[in-house]
Amino acid sequence: MREDYQELIDEVSSLLGTPATLEGRDFGLIAFGAHESGGDDGYGEGGDGDAAGGAPQLALDPVRTRSILHRRSTSAVRAFFEGFGIARATAPVRIPPDPAAGVVHGRICLPVRDRGVAYGYIWLLDDGQLALTGPRMDAAMAVAARIGAALSAQARAEARTGELLRAVLTGTGPQAGGEKGEAERELRAALGAAASGPLALAAVEPWSDEGPAAGPSPLAAQCVLTAAGPALAALVRLRSVRDTGPARAAAERLLRTSGSQAAVAGLSAPRVGVEALDGAWREARAAARAARAEEGPVAEWAALGPYRLLAALPPAEPDPAVRELLRPPHRELARTAEVYLDCAGQAGRSAAALGVHRQTLYYRLSRVERLTGLDLGEGEDRLLLHMALKAARLTP
Repeated sequence: MREDYQELIDEVSSLLGTPATLEGRDFGLIAFGAHESGGDDGYGEGGDGDAAGGAPQLALDPVRTRSILHRRSTSAVRAFFEGFGIARATAPVRIPPDPAAGVVHGRICLPVRDRGVAYGYIWLLDDGQLALTGPRMDAAMAVAARIGAALSAQARAEARTGELLRAVLTGTGPQAGGEKGEAERELRAALGAAASGPLALAAVEPWSDEGPAAGPSPLAAQCVLTAAGPALAALVRLRSVRDTGPARAAAERLLRTSGSQAAVAGLSAPRVGVEALDGAWREARAAARAARAEEGPVAEWAALGPYRLLAALPPAEPDPAVRELLRPPHRELARTAEVYLDCAGQAGRSAAALGVHRQTLYYRLSRVERLTGLDLGEGEDRLLLHMALKAARLTP
């Protein structure tokens, strides 16, 4: 599908003789093309335009450079361009340059729509040379309509796979209850070959109420679940069950579009096929809780250590023995105890990690024992304190 969009955006670049960029309605980059003319690579300063009277070739400005390199525009850039009414436009919109906003060159925006809905935008670098009307622009708008139809069809297909994924994860919806097996069968059919390959689930939370990211997606399926707070469930294709790199990359990309600076992501253990995805979702949510406890942004179930057990449990009140230690006035003592236990009770490592003298460490640990009534020389007491401190991190 992405190759089709690339071909279409290259067609627009060729028609109008200027670099073109295709972005989804969320301003995520889908494809970009650089028009070549007379040996120019499409990025040089100045130029004479194409033989058909096209625009001179313009250099990249900061906004377009960032869009291409990071595959997304900032919220400030989005607000700037949306201020020209592009979300409602049905015809090309000329946007003048504004160096203060990083828009060194003017733009023409071709709205990408289908059935009255905006699915994205084609951006053309232009400093007033291109006409907004005429045969070439009409042809470009016809290509924009083809792109809109393709994005619309893809959005409908992704919405359907999202509904099926939600039914599999929650047992609700049209395939609820005893029909969960049917939802799995339909999801397997919708995903095709990917359904029998290695997969992982990512949980991104909190997620905005606007729904999954719009436009083409490398994800196999995605849906928003709200039972325990809004979270995005993203099913990610992997190269193998030993390589979670694609899932981590997808989670990091989704975090940038989550709508919350406090969002974190958790990844399930890889598995083959779509069976038992509800268990994978529990792992992903638990990993997201652990990511928040450790100040994330992404945590993997397989690498959670003690959180693999603790994050799978429902939130609970702190153990009475550590309740006083967890009060704000004793925050440094609690941190000292946790670092000491993380270091397997090795005083040298603990003091180095904390940046304190050993005698300071011993003094703090003695205060911890007095506050908790626990004996750090006893294995069971150390285990209780360690788990209680880790569990406290999982409490919102």
